[in-house]
Amino acid sequence: MKMLKYFLAACALGATLVHAASVRVQVVDQAGAPVPDAIVYALPVNGKIAAAKPAGAVIDQIKRRFVPMVSVVQTGASVTFPNKDNIEHDVYSFSPPKRFELNLYHGIPANPVVFDKPGLVVMGCNIHDAMVAYLLIVDTPWFAKTDAHGAATIGNVPADSYKVIVWHFRQSDPNAQPEQKVSALAADGVAKFSVQLKAAE
Repeated sequence: MKMLKYFLAACALGATLVHAASVRVQVVDQAGAPVPDAIVYALPVNGKIAAAKPAGAVIDQIKRRFVPMVSVVQTGASVTFPNKDNIEHDVYSFSPPKRFELNLYHGIPANPVVFDKPGLVVMGCNIHDAMVAYLLIVDTPWFAKTDAHGAATIGNVPADSYKVIVWHFRQSDPNAQPEQKVSALAADGVAKFSVQLKAAE
């Protein structure tokens, strides 16, 4: 299968607050086309992350699709899976970070699913094989997903040095997540690296 080389540039912006900044990221392919649905996240080089309750998330089921198809949460986050279709779905995952199943249901399950281990969780529906979703669980509250223009901003990042890491569900090697160090307060700080992704089918 033909491989595509993608280029990611992560630019650390100057701080708008005394102790916080934003890290702006742009992901494009070798032709300069934007790459949506890439996850970017920042880990402090010193490994210190203040304890805080992870924000929850929602992954809908609409017209026999997971919406969004790609999500990211911090380790320990709770995720709700509303079924907005007029048919039942059976959501499950066999991924090591979280094995679970929500048996056939309509509406909103009584309890959210808690993702308490980092890693990638691939989800499907036991009834509709074409349904698939990707959830990346990361050990940091500083993350974002690129939009249709291949752009993302990681906001409210405390002034420090970070490893900015990129992941995409079409990576040829899902364990090879390129990273580069940046300073959250360096106005001209730039992290550049490429990742190998499988060609779109």
